[in-house]
Amino acid sequence: MGFAIGVDVGGTFTDVVLSGPGGVTAVAKCLSTHDDPIAGILTGVTRALGSVDPAQVTRVVHATTLATNAVLERTGARVAFVTTRGFRAAVPLGRYARVEEDRYDLRFTPPPPPVAPGDCFEVDERVSARGAVLEPLDPASVRRAAAEITRRGITSAAVCLLHSYAEPAHERRAASILREHVPHVVASCEIWPEIREYERATTTIMSAYIGPLMTSYLSRLRERLAAIGISAPVHVMESGGGVVSAELAARRAVSTIESGPAAGVLAAAGTGLPDVISFDMGGTTAKACAVRGGRPEITHEFHVGGKGSFGGRRAGTGVPIKTPAIDLAEVGAGGGSLAWLDPAGALRVGPRSAGSSPGPACYGLGGGEPTVTDADLVLGYLSSASIPLSASLAAKALDRLAGPLGVSREEAAHAVHEIVNASMAAAVHVVTVQRGIDPRGFALVAFGGAGPMHAAGVARRFGIATVVVPAHCGVASAAGLLSGALSTDRVLSRLDAGDPERIFADLAADAAADLGLAEVRVTRSVDVRFKGQSHDLTVDWSESREKLAARFFAKYAQVYGIVQQGEIELVSYRVRVTDAATPATPATPAAPGSDGDAEGRRRAYFPEAGGWVDVPVHTRRTLDRVRGPAIVEDAGSTIVVPPGWLASYEVSGAVRLTLEGAA
Repeated sequence: MGFAIGVDVGGTFTDVVLSGPGGVTAVAKCLSTHDDPIAGILTGVTRALGSVDPAQVTRVVHATTLATNAVLERTGARVAFVTTRGFRAAVPLGRYARVEEDRYDLRFTPPPPPVAPGDCFEVDERVSARGAVLEPLDPASVRRAAAEITRRGITSAAVCLLHSYAEPAHERRAASILREHVPHVVASCEIWPEIREYERATTTIMSAYIGPLMTSYLSRLRERLAAIGISAPVHVMESGGGVVSAELAARRAVSTIESGPAAGVLAAAGTGLPDVISFDMGGTTAKACAVRGGRPEITHEFHVGGKGSFGGRRAGTGVPIKTPAIDLAEVGAGGGSLAWLDPAGALRVGPRSAGSSPGPACYGLGGGEPTVTDADLVLGYLSSASIPLSASLAAKALDRLAGPLGVSREEAAHAVHEIVNASMAAAVHVVTVQRGIDPRGFALVAFGGAGPMHAAGVARRFGIATVVVPAHCGVASAAGLLSGALSTDRVLSRLDAGDPERIFADLAADAAADLGLAEVRVTRSVDVRFKGQSHDLTVDWSESREKLAARFFAKYAQVYGIVQQGEIELVSYRVRVTDAATPATPATPAAPGSDGDAEGRRRAYFPEAGGWVDVPVHTRRTLDRVRGPAIVEDAGSTIVVPPGWLASYEVSGAVRLTLEGAA
């Protein structure tokens, strides 16, 4: 058995995990290189490999924010949008919800549409919502559109004809004609054939927008890995937690938009606890997700590039994407988040980040503005990281806040620490309280470079009495990649189809062919709604109409808090296809616990303990059971145990924090 490599590229750090027959054998964390992400990847991979022969690597799994960044920074390809005559303005008109400060802006200007109005084209055809051809496709109108697209120098096109999910023949023919003239063409029936015209159009457009970029990036990644001796296949994590080949990821690029955050949730779900809240705090953002019964919550629509609202993404403020994604809430709060004073003199933290360049002041790379990492270093919580840290530079940066605020340096640093905890708690609030879930029955699983330093403070705000910090928590997302199986999702909308079994079989066969698998596991589900209503809920499939109705009624009560029954109709049919032969990643051997003697002591600031106190400093190797305040230093991360918490070592290699007095 060879070695597998997991690579997670974040906003500040690139994390690499090397796993062999006995589990995780090496990890590496290095600064991300935004101008050339592959350079940072190669640095991390080379460090993790050490003396291991690169030819022994049999699998590389990658999570990337390339697609997300392309949408946010608007650096994708120029796209032509081709649709049914009379509907050219659907995308330019779009929809936008005013939130937060936008509500009161008299000079409000909505963001530009994903495709410029002048790059939207119409063709002559019409299909009904039931799939009946009302007007045949006119190939000449498609050729005229193709000629104009070519004349404008546009090299990527998105085809989304009205109701093509019900009858895709026109759309497939139009795409075929366009491909004779345009290098990159994406058709909605090939990407995500689901009802809702605007969402299906934007999903197709985004795939055309980032597809050429993703194709080029993955091709260069494979070439440069081969140059250092790694010829293993490259796999990419999809937004929903499945893993696909690089070729399929390039072809269905829109499914990778939330690739990066998904891996960490899989790591949290792999702790073995049934109900957990995944809490991932990196250098730029913090993310939360609820995992119930060992399964992460999945959403079938999310928005990218929108505005946050108390930790979430507000519908109508970004581009809607209709593909499965692990249901996360994200806030701009991380170790690199900048602390600053607003015009009224109030202290704020984030969402701007120092990133990897110049990074926090304590990195000594030219940054001078105070960040969360600088505050944690001043407070004594942090003493080392994957790069050397300068306490004097951190202190100098925090003094820029302390002076104007009229407080001591440590008080300013603690205020930064508490404010960022409150910001991150908003993400936990979105995935629990806002959705009718009581977080007190969950354990908080903390990871990421900064997560374990702040986890207890976030947990206490919700009455969460258990925090679990898994082994290799600083690179947990990269480790989570290796637990993902080859898997992908497919959907097809058919209003109350007469033969669901055939739909499911065709969807599963197409997905298995895309994965290149002969033996697969298939999970079936269906979107159900009350007859006459517009929106639906997804439930597990059953051939019994009565069981489907019962499941829908229960899900409706869970989501909306209303017990209601009535006639139902089936809208869309879904499958998740997974490699039946994917081997489980070997568990990481747990380092043995010891007699609990600390390796050292240092001064740290805990106001609840009276201010500056001498605290024991442990490693996982020396941790048995300790009462806070204490600090546990780990490779790539530091665990802060505040007063009132107990920390203990577990056989799995995790550290468990328990609130004293909790049942």
